[in-house]
Formats: sequence, C-alpha cells, structure tokens
Amino acid sequence: MSKRMPKKLYESELMVLQAKLVDMQAWVQDTGARVVVIFEGRDAAGKGSTIKRVSQYLNPRVSKVVALPAPSERDKSRWYFQRYVPHLPAAGEIVLMDRSWYNRAGVEQVMGYCTPEEYHRFLHQAPIFERLLVEDGIMLLKYWFSVSDDEQERRFRDRADDPMRRWKLSPNDTLSITKWEDYSRAKDTMFVHTDIPEARWWEVDNDDKRRGRINTIAHLLSKIPYEIVEREKIVIPERPPSGGYERPPQDESTQVPDYAAELERRHDEERVDGKKSKRAKEKDASAIAKSEEKKSK
Repeated sequence: MSKRMPKKLYESELMVLQAKLVDMQAWVQDTGARVVVIFEGRDAAGKGSTIKRVSQYLNPRVSKVVALPAPSERDKSRWYFQRYVPHLPAAGEIVLMDRSWYNRAGVEQVMGYCTPEEYHRFLHQAPIFERLLVEDGIMLLKYWFSVSDDEQERRFRDRADDPMRRWKLSPNDTLSITKWEDYSRAKDTMFVHTDIPEARWWEVDNDDKRRGRINTIAHLLSKIPYEIVEREKIVIPERPPSGGYERPPQDESTQVPDYAAELERRHDEERVDGKKSKRAKEKDASAIAKSEEKKSK
C-alpha cells in the first residue's frame, strides 16, 4: 500500500477537482447529456464517502444520488432491471448510483438472495442492458472500489466503536469478513461477464481514501468530454424604495427558541474540544447528546 496522501495536498486538489465537476455539470445541463456513474465495491470500501465528495457542490436538481433499499415483494416479481430504469437520467442530468443492478452479481449471489437461474440470467442480460443504454446516448461509467482485507476489518472496527457511524454497519456487512473469498470470486466472475468495451469496469485502489477520491474524480472528469460553458452573468438588482410595508411584531408569530443564546450563557468554552481528533470529537459529541437526552426525559 502506498503511503497516505498528505491532507493539505488532498484538500487543495479536491477543491480544484470539485470546481471542475461544477463546470462539467454546467456542460451536461447545457448540452442535454445524460450521465450515469456506478459506484460498486466491497462493504466499507469507501463508495459513499467518494460520492459525497463528487456531489458536494453539484446542483441536486441536476445531479442526484440513487441508493435503493432492499427490494420489496413487488420488486421481486418484476423484471430485475425494471426497478432501476425509473432512476436513469433525462436530458441534462447526472445520476450517481451508490450500488446498482450489480447487487445481483455480488451480495445477492454470495448471500443466497437470488436463485442460480436469476444470477446466470443477470450475467447474460447485464451487458445487453448496458449496451442499450450506451446506444441510446447515455454515458455510463462503472467504478469498483477495492480495499484490502486488513483495511476493511479496520474500518469495520472503527465504525463499530464510533456512535456517529455505527448505522453504516449491517449484519450483511460484518458477515462479509467471513465471506471474503466468496465475494472475491463473485467480483472476478462479474468482471469476466460485464467488463465490456461499451461500459468498462474501472478499478479504484481505495486503501487510502484520499488517493482513491482524487483518482476517481480526476478519471471521471477525463471520461466526460465536457467544455467550459459560458454562463450568463448574474446581476443583483438594486432594492426598490419601500412601499410602506411594515413587518408584524415578531411576538405575534411562533419563533424557534434561541437555543444558541442559551448555549452562550451556559458555556464559556467549546463543548467539544476542537483540539482533539475528528474521531474523538465525534465520540464526545455523541456522549453529550445522549446525556442531554436522558436529562430531558
């Protein structure tokens, strides 16, 4: 594993790349392009945190994140790809998929949530489905986030010990440690059948999340043939003279209590020590929240 990317270098380059993503979004909107980016990988591989950095400055009306829940009984009765089709982009839209139809080739296959017939049908149909999308003009990018077994286990333990991130762990996540080789075989088979010229798999080494995010965003930008769109300059008009409007007295409306003022009266210092590490601050914040919740009841 390469050494961790320096934080200052990472943060400065990330902001530049995010500015380019905003430019790319403007081009997508202006040209009516349609973009789908699939983020797949093992549990705790860093897909979600990468999506967060990609979408951070994008317009949510243009770029949306799709993370579907477990399929309902109705979903299970439909053609497998049917539940994903409504989430595909219209003209001028970008869709970032936090997991996708490849659930069937990964967790469903390994955990026995689909039949062998359904699994093999998926491996046959997925390339056909994706060729149809690309032939219709959709730009489809597929990223697989790789993480070592030691790093995955370290992240699991961090999440289990962190009350702010414990929600990220599910029984399926923790079971993935015991099924490491099964997931490896499933991924290899998936690549054999679905790494097609029209929609290649791009693998991201994500043991160092900073490097992985930078590499993914830079590659994504290189694969979208965007150009700088000259945007209309926004002019803030002068405020017109008052027409005699008077705001009703504030005590006649229901105001949100001034919690901040109360906080300032009660505390001279930060409640969470700003000098501590991010993980330590999160744990302190969670402990304070629980303590105050108990006192309020």
